[in-house]
Amino acid sequence: MLHSTDNAPKPQYSPSTLNPVNPVNPVKTVTSPIEQATIGRTVVIKGEVSGSESLYIDGRVEGTVIVKDHRVTVGRNGVVAANISAREVVIMGKVTGNIECTDRVDIRSEGSLTGDIVSQRISVEDGAMLRGSVQLAPSEQKRERSSETPKSLAVAAGKNN
Repeated sequence: MLHSTDNAPKPQYSPSTLNPVNPVNPVKTVTSPIEQATIGRTVVIKGEVSGSESLYIDGRVEGTVIVKDHRVTVGRNGVVAANISAREVVIMGKVTGNIECTDRVDIRSEGSLTGDIVSQRISVEDGAMLRGSVQLAPSEQKRERSSETPKSLAVAAGKNN
């Protein structure tokens, strides 16, 4: 004879059975998401996009994107016809426009960029498309050190300006 478990009583879970260490508060298993705004696949924005958080673009943006101290990521479905100004730019989609970064531009294998880049660092994976000029600018700290070095050498050599 077969027994069905459909009508069997189901065990009741209380907070004390879920978290024996602290019976009042259950264990938090979800980490907080990274603060990042997202432009979805079906969203089209024409104009200036600016903010003070990282931005993920999987839709279409035409105009300018300004996120000075954060990252702009152009997703695989993203199409950007805009100049981008950010700390870091990651391109997996298609970008047409100039990029100005204070840290790094990363063009992934499926990404393409048609435009000029001004950045401290650049990374272009095999298969990526880049059409434009690249200007690598040293960081502010390196500029300060290099401008101080000739003065200290001149003083050491006994020369005064």
